This record gives sequence, structure tokens and C-alpha cells, in this order.
Amino acid sequence: MNGLGPVAWPPAPMKTERLVLRESEARDRSALIELFASPEVGTYVGGPRPREELERTVPAVPGRRPGFFVTELDGAAIGMITFDRRDGDRPGHVRPGHVRPGSLEAELGYMFLPHAWGRGYAAEACAAALEWFAAALPGEPVVLTTQTANAASMRLAAKLGFTEVARFEEYGAEQWFGVWSPATPAGSS
Repeated sequence: MNGLGPVAWPPAPMKTERLVLRESEARDRSALIELFASPEVGTYVGGPRPREELERTVPAVPGRRPGFFVTELDGAAIGMITFDRRDGDRPGHVRPGHVRPGSLEAELGYMFLPHAWGRGYAAEACAAALEWFAAALPGEPVVLTTQTANAASMRLAAKLGFTEVARFEEYGAEQWFGVWSPATPAGSS
């Protein structure tokens, strides 16, 4: 279950006003390769990956695992949202004694193709994903880490209701670490 605990997977596709969040399908492969190969997308996540490597290594149905949602607009994948358990060796945690795998916090991740930026799709999709998470794992906090230099991601974290817990250096840059509680409504500002 990739550490998310006892969640039924895959959930039914979730529809928002403009988007659909769903399990990955074979038709998403080219969009996800484009996402990981994009220099713009890679700016704050370690850089783009070589397209040739991605063509060789990305499976026919990429991201088919609990906690991985493709975000679709008008029938085409424009991004992805993930929930993964935060590695206990990394800085930034909200739970004391985070040594047991089941006690690690769920971490929200998201990436969208550049043509989808600036239109509110990430906020809409992440709010829906957080609502799903709160229903699937009641009472579980969600954490988010982003580089402080990523102004758009910092604005999105605030809009979604994440509260700053810490800042620290990781991957050669200052990181912002925040927490969202199911009691905090997603999408409120």
C-alpha cells in the first residue's frame, strides 16, 4: 500500500469543477514523461530527468500505486498529485518518535505541466485530494515541503491551509515545511 495504511485503492475518479483526479492509465505515459523531462517543472525538484532515460524506465502504466493521482483536464493528463509517507531520515516531522514506518506522516506532492500553470488547477486538484485523504484516513495530518524560493508553491501551501512548522536546509536550498490537519478546510484562504 506504499505506506498509506488501510485505504481502498483505487478510489472512484474524483470530479471537481474543471478537473478529474483518477488512477493512472497507459494513455498518461507520454504526459508523465513530459512532466519529468520538463526543465521548468524540474526547477525546484532536482532538475529535469533525461527523456531517453524516462522512455526506457517509465512503465506502460506509470504511477499505478496507492496515493498517486493523475490530474486530467478535458480528457488529457496535465499533472499528478501524490501522497507518500515522509522518509524518517529526512528533516521535518510533526510526530515525535517517527521511527516506525506506520507512524510517518503522509506528504503531499504535486507537479503540473507548464501550460497548466497559473490557472488554479493545482489548488483545485490538491483541495480535492486533501478532502479524499481526510475521508480515507480520518485524523491523519498531511505535510508538505517546498523550497522557499518557489513562490507559487508557497502561495499554494497557504491557500490550501498548510501551517508552517519549520524551515531547514535540504538539497542545497532552504525548505519550507508545513502541516495540514483535516480540521483545516482545504482550499480556504
